[in-house]
Amino acid sequence: MQGKADGTVPLPTLPATGRGPRTDAHLPRYNPAELEPKWQAIWAEQPDLYAAQHPGCGKPKYYVLEMLPYPSGQLHVGHVRNYAIGDALARHMWMRGYNVLHPMGWDAFGLPAENAALKNNTPPRDWTLANIAAMRRQMERLGLGYDWRREVTTCLPEYYRWNQWFFLKLYEKGLAYRKNSKVNWCPECATVLANEQVVNGCCWRHEETIVEQRELEQWFLRTTRYADELLRDLEKLEGWPEKVRTMQRNWIGRSEGALVDFTVLRPVENVAARRDDGYPVKLNLTETMLPDEDAAPEEAAPRISVFTTRIDTIYGATSLQLAPEHPLVTQFAAEDAELAKKVRDLLQEQKSAREMGELGSLEKNGFETGRFAANPFTGEPIPIWVANYVLMEYGTGAVMSVPAHDERDYEFARKYGLEMKIVVLPRPVNDADGQQKEPLLPYTEEDSLLINSGEYTGMGCGEAQRRMAAYAQEHGFGRASVTYRLKDWGISRQRYWGTPIPMIYCQTDGLVPVPEDQLPVLLPEKIEITQEGGSPLARVPEFARVTCPKCGRIARRETDTMDTFVDSSWYFYRYTDPRNSGAPFNSEVAEYWFPIDQYIGGVEHAILHLIYSRFWTKMMRDLGLVKNGEPAERLFTQGMVIRNGAKMSKSKGNIVSPDEMIARYGADTTRMYALFAAPPDRDLDWQEDGVAGVSRFLARVHRFAIQAIPLASEGRGERLPSDFTGLERRLIRKLHQTIGRLTDEFEGRWHFNTCIAGIMELVNELTGEESAILAGEVRPSVLYSLTRNLVLMLEAFAPYLAAELWALLGEDEALLRAPWPAYDAALAAEDIVQIPVQVNGKLRAVISVPTASEQEHLQTMALKEPKVQAALDGKELVKMILVPGKLVNFVAR
Repeated sequence: MQGKADGTVPLPTLPATGRGPRTDAHLPRYNPAELEPKWQAIWAEQPDLYAAQHPGCGKPKYYVLEMLPYPSGQLHVGHVRNYAIGDALARHMWMRGYNVLHPMGWDAFGLPAENAALKNNTPPRDWTLANIAAMRRQMERLGLGYDWRREVTTCLPEYYRWNQWFFLKLYEKGLAYRKNSKVNWCPECATVLANEQVVNGCCWRHEETIVEQRELEQWFLRTTRYADELLRDLEKLEGWPEKVRTMQRNWIGRSEGALVDFTVLRPVENVAARRDDGYPVKLNLTETMLPDEDAAPEEAAPRISVFTTRIDTIYGATSLQLAPEHPLVTQFAAEDAELAKKVRDLLQEQKSAREMGELGSLEKNGFETGRFAANPFTGEPIPIWVANYVLMEYGTGAVMSVPAHDERDYEFARKYGLEMKIVVLPRPVNDADGQQKEPLLPYTEEDSLLINSGEYTGMGCGEAQRRMAAYAQEHGFGRASVTYRLKDWGISRQRYWGTPIPMIYCQTDGLVPVPEDQLPVLLPEKIEITQEGGSPLARVPEFARVTCPKCGRIARRETDTMDTFVDSSWYFYRYTDPRNSGAPFNSEVAEYWFPIDQYIGGVEHAILHLIYSRFWTKMMRDLGLVKNGEPAERLFTQGMVIRNGAKMSKSKGNIVSPDEMIARYGADTTRMYALFAAPPDRDLDWQEDGVAGVSRFLARVHRFAIQAIPLASEGRGERLPSDFTGLERRLIRKLHQTIGRLTDEFEGRWHFNTCIAGIMELVNELTGEESAILAGEVRPSVLYSLTRNLVLMLEAFAPYLAAELWALLGEDEALLRAPWPAYDAALAAEDIVQIPVQVNGKLRAVISVPTASEQEHLQTMALKEPKVQAALDGKELVKMILVPGKLVNFVAR
């Protein structure tokens, strides 16, 4: 029995007024400030209360998980909503007899700890661990059912040593590599960002800080090696929201097409009239511009590589457009000051559009460079332009412009009066004069035929694409290609509070991995953090100076740390075996628990965390650590909690602390309101009036239960009678309708708001008959069933009050392990049902009949209705269609 430390909970002493309702003045008040801490202390003495059992326990497993939080110091009610959803589900599954794993941990590395160190002169580790302690106290006070013995903290060496171990395995497999690359740099974070961490051109953390491009040597993980599988396996994730799967498809961005090289042309030497830069004043393109075929390799004419999904339209290409940051544009600008100014203007337009989050709707601007390139299929020179809508980070930073057959190119060409060549037409559809209709431009349909395309004229687009790509490969200027928007994951971060990358730079041996027996590479604890001049670790000689494990000479340790999304890409596996010192986790134990049955978190993680964690699972599978190819079978993305019209955030000053709500109303009320105020997948507008309303409801439940339980206890162990009175039948019916409603929701939509509304309706029925119940008009066995099952259903939403009432009922079984109420369809059935009556499919009446009415009785009752008689007057009745319990339809003519 759940109760005080000795296992007992006495019934409250009620005044001996005989049967009948007692006045509020004589009843113990619902006081969560007293009741909830009592139960929190009791649960703290039961370490196995929320513990998962051994995989060999014989029960079906259920792994439910909310995304682990960053330990910022304080929860707000947005967090409460997320955790209350998972906790309600976990409690339900415990009561359904499952072996439930419901852990919690901390995504503990990250920039805010360094900011706090600068601001408060507090070491990041101290700040982080203090915040973890504070947030865990809040979670425990909320009554969240976590198995704290599995707690994982990613900033501790016993966790991040395995980040380093994984990195070494990735390096061995060629999946981790270092290269010089243009990277995203956040001036506010003073570090590199992955592509996925740039949102509308701004930092994902600092939403108003424009991300810059810098050239740095960085570590990358080959996520692109898994691009096809990441895309293909989205089809298997039927339990994930379609919105998330679509976002991932778009981010991976697989495109089939061809890479084609356009050779840049140069002026011939014998042109008399020249500008100061050596180019002709007026060019006869067919005579004066030639590829430099005879030049030495180091002097060969540059090529512009273009990726296109429509190589079949290349005969209609009338220009090339380059991104303002394209290396060739940089070269051109170095030779021409006026052109350089135009490039700067386009870059500023891009920057402004990123800042406003309007890059996709940027007005298209550009300029002609005066240079030309040869179309490799026609040999014709086409002008090279620079355009602001072409981005260096996508594709090759260059596009071939085919205005007649591409909407974006058409818009640009219309603005600047560029030539348009029609090279694709619809399959023949002649007009009245027998002439082929010209299509409206831009014409982009692929189920078409080529014209004006040399030897490819008359081919279908698909066949032409295949033949042209093969021709380009055969002649050395292109090939069929598949490209992805997804790029390799840059994980280098120039900051202190993260996992050290376990690599060494030796002048003799080059890049040398840290030997596994020297892991973990520990972060030094005393360090000056300035967020200037690169990684702080580079200024710590005892960390950066190291002996090369190969040659024994003095070498330099890598001073960048890993992106914190590495930590969160595999933490849920560590929960299954959190104290393992010899491996990240036991593979057999992980095989039992994975995939996660239900993962819960915000849709804002659809691209970052959820793609990285899918990649990490596939990588671990290929290392032989796991057998599953996906981390989670089902995903639920809860809506945001908003206040005053905006998402809750510290910067907006609209945070609501759960501590404040608990002090006023109690943890049960706070949790229940978070689940009741809106469907969990919708945004919730936090209104304190609503919180107060839920508090009053729980007080009603408490008031009714403490009066009913002494009477109900007399019926413990007795079977329900077979001869219900009218009142009993009505109350039992409502009980089982509520049980059915909750069971369906837990197995389906998770509309916990309607679950709680159902419980409220049941309580309204009970309290509406309170006088009769307390006067003994409901037999003890019926009242016991009503009260006990009410408490069982409350457990998922208000565990403190449920525990108190369960103890008052005198139950010996732990509430969490008590079976979920069994739904009985016969007991839930209405005595009288409302049946619509139609004539030829049109509603004419609604009749009230007993539930088990025979067909003849239904027909008789329906034909008595005046509106049905009027609709049938003068017609022949052909047949009656009956849907039992739902519909009567007369077919007449």
